[in-house]
Amino acid sequence: MIPTKLSVNLNKIALIRNSREGNYPDLIAHGRTCLEAGADGLTVHPRPDQRHIRAADIPDLTTLLSHWPEAEFNIEGNPFAPSLGTYPGFMALVAEHPPHQCTLVPDSNDQLTSDHGFDLTQAGQRLTPIIRQIKDLGVRVSLFMDPDVDQIERASDLGADRIELYTGPYALAHRHAHSDLAQLLERYRTAAERARELGLGVNAGHDLNLDNLAQFLRVVGAAEVSIGHALTVDALAMGLTPAVAAYRQICQTPIR
Repeated sequence: MIPTKLSVNLNKIALIRNSREGNYPDLIAHGRTCLEAGADGLTVHPRPDQRHIRAADIPDLTTLLSHWPEAEFNIEGNPFAPSLGTYPGFMALVAEHPPHQCTLVPDSNDQLTSDHGFDLTQAGQRLTPIIRQIKDLGVRVSLFMDPDVDQIERASDLGADRIELYTGPYALAHRHAHSDLAQLLERYRTAAERARELGLGVNAGHDLNLDNLAQFLRVVGAAEVSIGHALTVDALAMGLTPAVAAYRQICQTPIR
């Protein structure tokens, strides 16, 4: 099985920082620690309300990643998000500081967190020029998607490079040991298999943790997972470096 790359989402570190004035905890220092611990990249999801990652963080993170040529910077967000205060708008932010990968997510300002993939029957026409614009910057485009084969085929038609499977439902079923867990995993496996047949890379993310990650990767596989909330919680008990190492070990050698 090909090892999965681990991208650490820094949003929760930024959220803690934003609860006080100043720069404590230092986001860049913690990002550096993640990379030194073996993370394959860093992920951020800047929203217009800047409740965690701020637009002003992006240049410093870009500079940090430049010192790790093997690591990637993944910027997530709603491509339709307009400017608001010091937030320049998602597309303007990406154009000014092109990352290695841009993961487009259909979240809104009033969502606590991302909780569904794109419905490309509705959003496809608006996304087509956006995907082209981002790819013209030399940036890989990934679309946040539910495990729906029909929708994934539409993602291929739009010219996306990858999809990121929204794994929230899987994590919930795993936590409560739902009887339909095996059936749900089969949906993810089928969706991922179809994506790969179409030439799409497959990423995954949302509520993946040390308990459920190995089974998902063993059954479904992924080129990359982005993990932030659970990893940050584990870091409170384990320390950040051991937490990154624990997730990376699963990504490198999923338990069989």
